[in-house]
Amino acid sequence: MNRALEGEKRTESMSMTEVQRASADWWNARPMAYDWHGENAAAAGTAEWFDRIDREFLIASRLFATETRPFDRIMPLDALAGKRVLEIGCGMGLHTETMARAGAIVTAIDLTETAVEMTRRRLSLKGLQAEVLQGDAEQLPFADRSFDFVWSWGVIHHSSRTGRVVRQIARVLRPEGECRVMVYNREGAAAKVGILREHFLKGGFLRHSVEETLFRTTDGFSARHYVKEQFEDLFRTFFEEANATICGQDADVLPLPRQLRRPLLQLLPDAYQRAAQAKRGAFLFLIARRPV
Repeated sequence: MNRALEGEKRTESMSMTEVQRASADWWNARPMAYDWHGENAAAAGTAEWFDRIDREFLIASRLFATETRPFDRIMPLDALAGKRVLEIGCGMGLHTETMARAGAIVTAIDLTETAVEMTRRRLSLKGLQAEVLQGDAEQLPFADRSFDFVWSWGVIHHSSRTGRVVRQIARVLRPEGECRVMVYNREGAAAKVGILREHFLKGGFLRHSVEETLFRTTDGFSARHYVKEQFEDLFRTFFEEANATICGQDADVLPLPRQLRRPLLQLLPDAYQRAAQAKRGAFLFLIARRPV
């Protein structure tokens, strides 16, 4: 998550349309390049730049996502060949690339021009094919029952009306289709640290609710944090089956400054780190299946 955000984000007087437009502007200006410390010296959009982004993404997700090939623990890669797949919020395109390499017929959609341009550039550099479109997940421009699988990583909680996105996912999935979605965990270590630091120690409680404090101190123009049971219930309105698990990164294992965390992590067994992230991780990862 971004740690340095400028200015105020949202006022209660804004309409949902204005919030969505402001969210697009925010992400256009701050694309998700996983370069929190300005260490990626390669020119944006080059093969070297994408490689550096990918390394950071893979390192950040190492405790829950990858066994033998990228994301094979959380993506059904062996089942995607020949399937029509929709990605909601493609960002810089690594997941689009991963599913295309697995043989999926991928359509990726993003709210921002920057993400669409970068994902298309990535695919061109890698010699891969996918349809990449700019659009709003609250109003997906696809016919009913168009896709076998829908993927979205860290996106729909930034939408002004998340429930509308869930309704759209259910609409475009075919019978027996599946979606896999990640959002922020309200009960994770990152949220709790943010509430303690910003809401209580820095006096945020004098100006905002806890939920407002959370979205003002995380990435994106707006962001919701969900309790596991709450997020499952949202999907069960539209899906026969919906189950979420907790996952997270190094900072969830040891919520300490980076300089302290990295050497201390080397002293902890891998089994402990995996168990810790699965208990207090910053993310909720949900799998939902549509009834026949």
